Amino acid sequence: MAKRWQKLTEAVAGYENILILLHDDPDPDAVASGEALRYLLAEKLGVKGQIAHRGVIGRAENRALVEYLDLSLLALPDEAFAVETGPQPVALVDTQPGAGNSPLPADYPTALVIDHHGELESENIVFRDVRPWIGASSTILTQYLRAAEIKPPTSLATALFYGIKTDTRGLSRDTSAADVGAYFYLLNFVDVDAVVEIENAQVPTSYFKNLTRAMQAANVYDGVVISYVGQSDYPDLTAEMADLFLRLEGVNWVVCIGAYEDALYLSVRARDEGADAEQLARAIIGEQGTAGGRNTLAGGQIPLNGQDADQLADEIRRRALAYLDVAPGTSGESIV
Repeated sequence: MAKRWQKLTEAVAGYENILILLHDDPDPDAVASGEALRYLLAEKLGVKGQIAHRGVIGRAENRALVEYLDLSLLALPDEAFAVETGPQPVALVDTQPGAGNSPLPADYPTALVIDHHGELESENIVFRDVRPWIGASSTILTQYLRAAEIKPPTSLATALFYGIKTDTRGLSRDTSAADVGAYFYLLNFVDVDAVVEIENAQVPTSYFKNLTRAMQAANVYDGVVISYVGQSDYPDLTAEMADLFLRLEGVNWVVCIGAYEDALYLSVRARDEGADAEQLARAIIGEQGTAGGRNTLAGGQIPLNGQDADQLADEIRRRALAYLDVAPGTSGESIV
């Protein structure tokens, strides 16, 4: 880590400001990692960072974390980096240039990339730290704080702890020894009451309307749950519902689909650590859109471009069942 930290400092040498980009519709791991990088650069190198993202922070827990950290996040327009308007120092956290959930094109000049997903081919990156065997980007940023000999303030430690907790489901999925070490290191500084408040953040009435719709649409096919929630209030509603359905007894796979604005969103969950949720998401989306993820969780999106969302969702359902070797003609059993 000492060598990585040294190379990171060299990559931002001479910068006074940097734009820290999170993936679209950022989750707790992305938010915590972005804030950790901002704090690290400011405290040790005097580089001022602005955290930015594209999309919506929709889940109540995610909004609660942003409020707890008192973050001022810059919302980017969809085409913010479609055409380069001039040199701008950029760092990318919890995603990579050219990824489907990234605001940056693959060839956009980038100072830093820190991520825990599979490495993508991209150029013009000064410093890259991509470790897909690690369960959370928050783990990597915790390592950098320790390498720089920075004791995280309580709020940052709490956010990083929560980022690891959510991405690894409490160290129960896609977890490495580094995640375990960071988790228990941060536990020394965590505001436990804040974690409880964030995890149990109050939700609007629309949450229960969405939950009812998702449950009514959910069917079980030989251990596979598929639910199309229709038009969603925010993009990561499908992820929220998929996490819930994975708790259903006897279920090994969950595919949750929803439409938001002009795209169809997909969330995949698997119970078995030996599964490959990312491969499933990529296979059923194909060339129509983009997908990514890890062994037990993945997601993706398909631009509608005038297509009927309901028809496309039904096609995605058929592809998922075929990929998972569910016999054609198998009737789904409603869960309600």
